[in-house]
Amino acid sequence: MDSDDFAEPDMLKDLYAAAEQQQADLVWSDWFLSYQEKERYMPQPNCKTPKEALEAVLSGTMKYNVWNKLIRRSLYDDQGILFPEGYSMGEDMTIIKLMACAKSVAYVPQAYYHYVRTNSGAMTASWSEKHLADINHNVDETIGFIKRKFGEKFDLFLEYFKLSIKLPLLISDDFQMYRLWSDWYQESNRFIWKNKSVCFRTRILQWFAWKKQYWVVWLYNKVMQEFVYKLILGYK
Repeated sequence: MDSDDFAEPDMLKDLYAAAEQQQADLVWSDWFLSYQEKERYMPQPNCKTPKEALEAVLSGTMKYNVWNKLIRRSLYDDQGILFPEGYSMGEDMTIIKLMACAKSVAYVPQAYYHYVRTNSGAMTASWSEKHLADINHNVDETIGFIKRKFGEKFDLFLEYFKLSIKLPLLISDDFQMYRLWSDWYQESNRFIWKNKSVCFRTRILQWFAWKKQYWVVWLYNKVMQEFVYKLILGYK
């Protein structure tokens, strides 16, 4: 858990109960996106099989963060999977490897974890050279693991995964971030319209960035930050 986040006291108990009842290797739940005064309930997909769950995390419809999941320890031990040391976001992408190895999964349709965002305008992380290098390393490791295990079976979803990884670069009013988006994983851009798992708004935003119409991306973010988040939703 991040230091400013918090979870409901029954989270682990309820996830464990679901894991026992359904004999699941991996369990996830909904979560809250928390601002200073309001919260958004963030539902997760109800995937019935590990294949569906893996497709969901790769396509961007399910969060692969560690904080809303409970995972059978043998998945780590039997596959020799460890959280990588020295690479930011590595623990989150490790979840994708574990999901690829799960034999059964379960979903709890209730939110427990409060992911706190203190500034709705600061939607991007600190994209330093070290941070970018860490993400590239983690993505390469994840893609390599999936391809070694499944061959070409998930190749299309791996392209969606790369689009999902660089999407936060467009949730900004910084043109430098837009240009970085254009330079990063260029081969995945031609799959923007194929990923029907994400909403049309996300696909059109990516398409304008692909065509280097950065003014549209900038305008979208200004409208979202100043009008939707602050005036309509009351977020600060």
